Amino acid sequence: MTTIVPKDRIVQAIAEEFTALEALIADLDERAWSAATPCPGWDVRANVAHVIGTESMLAGVKAPAVEIDRVTAAHVRNDIGRSNEVWVEALRTTPPPEIVDRFRAITTTRLDALRSMEQARWDADGFTPAGRDSYGRFMRIRAFDCWMHEQDIRDALGRPGHDSGLTVEVALDEMVAAMGFVVGKQAGAPEGTAVTFELTGASGRTFHVVVRGRATVVDGLESPATTTLTMPVGVFTRLGGGRSSADPSAVSVQGDEALGARIVEHLRYTI
Repeated sequence: MTTIVPKDRIVQAIAEEFTALEALIADLDERAWSAATPCPGWDVRANVAHVIGTESMLAGVKAPAVEIDRVTAAHVRNDIGRSNEVWVEALRTTPPPEIVDRFRAITTTRLDALRSMEQARWDADGFTPAGRDSYGRFMRIRAFDCWMHEQDIRDALGRPGHDSGLTVEVALDEMVAAMGFVVGKQAGAPEGTAVTFELTGASGRTFHVVVRGRATVVDGLESPATTTLTMPVGVFTRLGGGRSSADPSAVSVQGDEALGARIVEHLRYTI
Protein backbone atom coordinates (compact mmCIF):
# COMPACT_ATOMS: atom_id res chain seq x y z
CA MET A 1 0.00 0.00 0.00
CA THR A 2 1.32 3.43 -0.96
CA THR A 3 2.23 5.69 1.97
CA ILE A 4 0.73 9.17 1.65
CA VAL A 5 2.46 11.78 3.80
CA PRO A 6 1.72 15.53 4.15
CA LYS A 7 3.87 17.48 1.73
CA ASP A 8 4.15 20.79 3.61
CA ARG A 9 5.19 19.12 6.85
CA ILE A 10 7.89 16.97 5.25
CA VAL A 11 9.30 19.77 3.11
CA GLN A 12 9.47 22.05 6.13
CA ALA A 13 11.28 19.32 8.09
CA ILE A 14 13.81 18.94 5.27
CA ALA A 15 14.30 22.72 5.09
CA GLU A 16 14.93 22.88 8.84
CA GLU A 17 17.39 20.00 8.58
CA PHE A 18 19.34 21.61 5.74
CA THR A 19 19.58 24.79 7.82
CA ALA A 20 20.82 22.85 10.86
CA LEU A 21 23.41 20.96 8.83
CA GLU A 22 24.71 24.10 7.13
CA ALA A 23 25.11 25.86 10.48
CA LEU A 24 26.96 22.83 11.86
CA ILE A 25 29.52 22.51 9.05
CA ALA A 26 30.02 26.16 8.07
CA ASP A 27 32.90 26.87 10.45
CA LEU A 28 34.66 23.50 10.75
CA ASP A 29 38.43 23.37 10.46
CA GLU A 30 40.32 20.76 8.41
CA ARG A 31 40.84 18.49 11.39
CA ALA A 32 37.12 18.41 12.15
CA TRP A 33 36.30 17.39 8.56
CA SER A 34 38.50 14.31 9.04
CA ALA A 35 37.00 13.26 12.37
CA ALA A 36 35.66 9.70 12.41
CA THR A 37 31.91 9.46 12.96
CA PRO A 38 29.68 6.66 14.34
CA CYS A 39 28.49 5.94 10.78
CA PRO A 40 30.65 2.95 9.79
CA GLY A 41 33.57 3.89 7.53
CA TRP A 42 32.72 7.58 7.25
CA ASP A 43 34.33 10.73 8.57
CA VAL A 44 32.57 14.11 8.76
CA ARG A 45 33.45 14.91 5.13
CA ALA A 46 31.95 11.63 3.94
CA ASN A 47 28.66 12.28 5.73
CA VAL A 48 28.32 15.69 4.07
CA ALA A 49 29.41 14.27 0.70
CA HIS A 50 26.68 11.66 0.98
CA VAL A 51 24.01 14.29 1.54
CA ILE A 52 25.32 16.33 -1.41
CA GLY A 53 25.42 13.23 -3.57
CA THR A 54 21.93 12.01 -2.80
CA GLU A 55 20.38 15.45 -3.29
CA SER A 56 22.36 15.82 -6.53
CA MET A 57 21.01 12.49 -7.76
CA LEU A 58 17.47 13.60 -6.94
CA ALA A 59 18.11 16.81 -8.87
CA GLY A 60 19.12 14.77 -11.93
CA VAL A 61 22.88 15.26 -11.66
CA LYS A 62 24.84 12.34 -13.11
CA ALA A 63 27.00 10.45 -10.62
CA PRO A 64 30.77 10.93 -10.97
CA ALA A 65 32.77 8.20 -12.72
CA VAL A 66 35.01 6.95 -9.91
CA GLU A 67 36.26 3.55 -8.79
CA ILE A 68 35.46 2.28 -5.29
CA ASP A 69 38.30 0.55 -3.42
CA ARG A 70 36.81 -2.64 -1.99
CA VAL A 71 39.38 -2.70 0.81
CA THR A 72 38.91 0.83 2.13
CA ALA A 73 35.15 0.62 1.49
CA ALA A 74 34.61 -2.66 3.35
CA HIS A 75 31.61 -1.07 5.10
CA VAL A 76 29.68 -1.02 1.80
CA ARG A 77 27.09 -3.80 1.94
CA ASN A 78 24.80 -3.42 -1.08
CA ASP A 79 24.07 -1.51 -4.30
CA ILE A 80 22.66 1.56 -2.54
CA GLY A 81 25.75 1.66 -0.35
CA ARG A 82 27.97 1.48 -3.44
CA SER A 83 26.13 4.35 -5.11
CA ASN A 84 26.52 6.39 -1.91
CA GLU A 85 30.24 5.67 -1.82
CA VAL A 86 30.76 7.06 -5.33
CA TRP A 87 30.00 10.58 -4.10
CA VAL A 88 32.07 10.10 -0.96
CA GLU A 89 35.06 9.12 -3.06
CA ALA A 90 34.48 11.88 -5.61
CA LEU A 91 34.51 14.59 -2.91
CA ARG A 92 37.25 13.06 -0.75
CA THR A 93 39.86 15.73 -1.57
CA THR A 94 37.53 18.66 -2.23
CA PRO A 95 38.44 21.68 -0.04
CA PRO A 96 35.96 22.24 2.82
CA PRO A 97 34.85 25.73 1.64
CA GLU A 98 33.91 24.22 -1.72
CA ILE A 99 32.02 21.39 -0.04
CA VAL A 100 30.02 23.91 2.00
CA ASP A 101 29.28 25.92 -1.15
CA ARG A 102 28.13 22.78 -2.98
CA PHE A 103 25.94 21.84 -0.03
CA ARG A 104 24.28 25.26 -0.04
CA ALA A 105 23.75 25.22 -3.80
CA ILE A 106 22.25 21.74 -4.10
CA THR A 107 20.02 22.06 -1.03
CA THR A 108 18.65 25.36 -2.34
CA THR A 109 17.94 23.71 -5.69
CA ARG A 110 16.21 20.79 -4.05
CA LEU A 111 14.04 22.89 -1.76
CA ASP A 112 12.91 24.98 -4.72
CA ALA A 113 11.95 21.78 -6.54
CA LEU A 114 10.11 20.30 -3.57
CA ARG A 115 8.15 23.45 -2.83
CA SER A 116 6.98 23.73 -6.43
CA MET A 117 6.20 20.03 -6.86
CA GLU A 118 2.62 19.16 -7.78
CA GLN A 119 0.68 17.03 -5.31
CA ALA A 120 0.13 14.26 -7.86
CA ARG A 121 3.86 13.79 -8.30
CA TRP A 122 4.45 13.94 -4.54
CA ASP A 123 1.94 11.11 -4.03
CA ALA A 124 3.06 9.08 -7.06
CA ASP A 125 4.45 5.58 -6.56
CA GLY A 126 8.10 4.96 -7.43
CA PHE A 127 11.54 3.97 -6.13
CA THR A 128 12.53 4.59 -2.51
CA PRO A 129 15.35 3.06 -0.43
CA ALA A 130 12.62 1.12 1.39
CA GLY A 131 11.10 -0.33 -1.80
CA ARG A 132 8.38 1.06 -4.01
CA ASP A 133 6.35 3.78 -2.33
CA SER A 134 5.32 7.40 -2.78
CA TYR A 135 7.78 10.18 -3.53
CA GLY A 136 6.58 11.76 -0.30
CA ARG A 137 7.67 8.66 1.63
CA PHE A 138 11.07 8.95 -0.06
CA MET A 139 11.31 12.54 1.18
CA ARG A 140 10.36 11.46 4.70
CA ILE A 141 13.27 9.03 4.47
CA ARG A 142 15.47 11.93 3.30
CA ALA A 143 14.55 13.97 6.38
CA PHE A 144 15.38 10.99 8.58
CA ASP A 145 18.62 10.21 6.75
CA CYS A 146 19.94 13.77 6.79
CA TRP A 147 19.10 14.18 10.48
CA MET A 148 20.87 10.91 11.29
CA HIS A 149 24.00 12.12 9.51
CA GLU A 150 23.77 15.42 11.35
CA GLN A 151 23.79 13.43 14.58
CA ASP A 152 26.78 11.42 13.32
CA ILE A 153 28.66 14.68 12.83
CA ARG A 154 27.58 16.02 16.22
CA ASP A 155 28.73 12.82 17.93
CA ALA A 156 32.09 12.99 16.17
CA LEU A 157 32.65 16.62 17.15
CA GLY A 158 31.19 16.48 20.64
CA ARG A 159 28.51 19.01 19.73
CA PRO A 160 25.20 17.49 20.87
CA GLY A 161 22.03 19.22 19.77
CA HIS A 162 18.97 19.29 17.51
CA ASP A 163 17.31 16.56 19.56
CA SER A 164 13.80 17.99 19.30
CA GLY A 165 11.61 19.79 16.79
CA LEU A 166 9.84 19.01 13.54
CA THR A 167 12.72 17.23 11.81
CA VAL A 168 13.18 14.90 14.77
CA GLU A 169 9.46 14.15 14.83
CA VAL A 170 9.49 13.30 11.12
CA ALA A 171 12.62 11.16 11.52
CA LEU A 172 10.92 9.23 14.31
CA ASP A 173 7.78 8.81 12.19
CA GLU A 174 9.92 7.08 9.59
CA MET A 175 11.74 4.89 12.10
CA VAL A 176 8.58 3.85 13.93
CA ALA A 177 7.06 2.72 10.63
CA ALA A 178 9.88 0.14 10.34
CA MET A 179 9.40 -1.40 13.79
CA GLY A 180 6.90 -4.01 12.62
CA PHE A 181 9.66 -5.41 10.41
CA VAL A 182 12.17 -5.25 13.26
CA VAL A 183 9.93 -6.98 15.82
CA GLY A 184 8.25 -9.51 13.55
CA LYS A 185 10.89 -10.38 10.98
CA GLN A 186 14.27 -9.55 12.48
CA ALA A 187 13.56 -10.41 16.13
CA GLY A 188 11.13 -13.23 15.29
CA ALA A 189 8.46 -12.26 17.83
CA PRO A 190 5.82 -15.04 17.99
CA GLU A 191 2.14 -14.76 17.23
CA GLY A 192 0.21 -12.88 19.91
CA THR A 193 3.20 -10.80 21.02
CA ALA A 194 2.63 -7.17 22.00
CA VAL A 195 5.69 -4.94 22.36
CA THR A 196 5.68 -1.42 23.81
CA PHE A 197 8.44 1.08 23.03
CA GLU A 198 8.80 3.91 25.54
CA LEU A 199 11.09 6.57 24.08
CA THR A 200 12.16 9.21 26.57
CA GLY A 201 13.53 12.72 26.18
CA ALA A 202 12.41 15.96 24.55
CA SER A 203 10.95 14.12 21.55
CA GLY A 204 9.84 11.04 23.47
CA ARG A 205 6.83 9.02 22.40
CA THR A 206 5.17 5.69 23.10
CA PHE A 207 4.12 3.22 20.43
CA HIS A 208 3.34 -0.48 20.21
CA VAL A 209 3.85 -3.42 17.85
CA VAL A 210 1.43 -6.36 17.86
CA VAL A 211 1.93 -9.66 16.03
CA ARG A 212 -1.29 -10.97 14.55
CA GLY A 213 -0.36 -12.82 11.41
CA ARG A 214 2.08 -10.00 10.72
CA ALA A 215 3.70 -7.47 13.03
CA THR A 216 1.97 -4.09 12.91
CA VAL A 217 2.60 -0.75 14.62
CA VAL A 218 -0.46 0.38 16.61
CA ASP A 219 -1.32 3.36 18.81
CA GLY A 220 -2.67 1.39 21.77
CA LEU A 221 -3.01 -2.10 23.27
CA GLU A 222 -6.05 -3.95 24.58
CA SER A 223 -3.99 -5.84 27.18
CA PRO A 224 -0.57 -5.46 28.84
CA ALA A 225 2.48 -5.71 26.61
CA THR A 226 4.50 -8.92 26.41
CA THR A 227 7.65 -6.83 26.50
CA THR A 228 8.30 -3.15 27.19
CA LEU A 229 11.51 -1.47 26.07
CA THR A 230 12.36 1.94 27.53
CA MET A 231 15.21 4.02 26.13
CA PRO A 232 16.16 7.60 25.25
CA VAL A 233 15.29 8.73 21.73
CA GLY A 234 18.99 9.08 20.91
CA VAL A 235 19.67 5.46 21.85
CA PHE A 236 16.72 4.26 19.76
CA THR A 237 17.86 6.17 16.67
CA ARG A 238 21.51 5.13 16.99
CA LEU A 239 20.64 1.48 17.52
CA GLY A 240 18.25 1.59 14.57
CA GLY A 241 20.97 3.12 12.40
CA GLY A 242 23.66 0.69 13.49
CA ARG A 243 25.87 3.47 14.82
CA SER A 244 28.98 2.74 16.86
CA SER A 245 27.80 5.31 19.42
CA ALA A 246 24.72 3.19 20.24
CA ASP A 247 24.53 2.01 23.84
CA PRO A 248 22.39 -1.15 24.25
CA SER A 249 22.93 -1.06 28.01
CA ALA A 250 20.80 2.11 28.12
CA VAL A 251 17.72 0.05 27.18
CA SER A 252 15.50 -1.10 30.04
CA VAL A 253 13.49 -4.28 29.35
CA GLN A 254 10.39 -5.37 31.27
CA GLY A 255 8.42 -8.56 30.69
CA ASP A 256 9.83 -11.15 28.30
CA GLU A 257 13.52 -10.30 28.67
CA ALA A 258 14.67 -12.80 26.03
CA LEU A 259 12.42 -11.23 23.41
CA GLY A 260 13.50 -7.77 24.52
CA ALA A 261 17.14 -8.73 24.10
CA ARG A 262 16.46 -10.06 20.58
CA ILE A 263 14.70 -6.84 19.60
CA VAL A 264 17.61 -4.73 20.87
CA GLU A 265 20.09 -7.00 19.10
CA HIS A 266 18.20 -6.73 15.81
CA LEU A 267 17.03 -3.13 16.06
CA ARG A 268 19.37 -2.07 13.26
CA TYR A 269 17.35 -2.00 10.03
CA THR A 270 19.03 0.62 7.83
CA ILE A 271 21.49 -0.14 5.06
